[in-house]
Amino acid sequence: MKFHTEYLTFNTRQPREYVNITPRVEAAVAHSQIQDGMALVSAMHITAGVWVNDAEDGLLRDIDAWLENLAPFRQDYQHHRTGETNGDAHLKSLLVHHQVIVPITAGRLDFGPWQQIYYAEFDGRRSKRVIVKVMGE
Repeated sequence: MKFHTEYLTFNTRQPREYVNITPRVEAAVAHSQIQDGMALVSAMHITAGVWVNDAEDGLLRDIDAWLENLAPFRQDYQHHRTGETNGDAHLKSLLVHHQVIVPITAGRLDFGPWQQIYYAEFDGRRSKRVIVKVMGE
């Protein structure tokens, strides 16, 4: 079994932002030269996440509204006693999870219709990373 690792770096303009990273993950798979296996895509920060879903702007706005409804910004989070003000970002990342595994067949991501990989930033405007670990033969 072979392994290939790449790091993607993000510095979003907004505190909350959703970035389609599918082309960058596809490039990592191509660099790996792995034909059959899987790609692990994992946010390396506790206030970010990764998901697979449709690349449609209306859906992204719906997801953002849903997350804000479930984990709204509030002043009274106990986490804020540490001096941080990103308690909601931690909760939002729990809702979307921090990683996905995507199959690779014939050297390409093996998606269903419309599937794309998104990086979800909930406490942005600073440098953050995602690891892409490609494994297989």
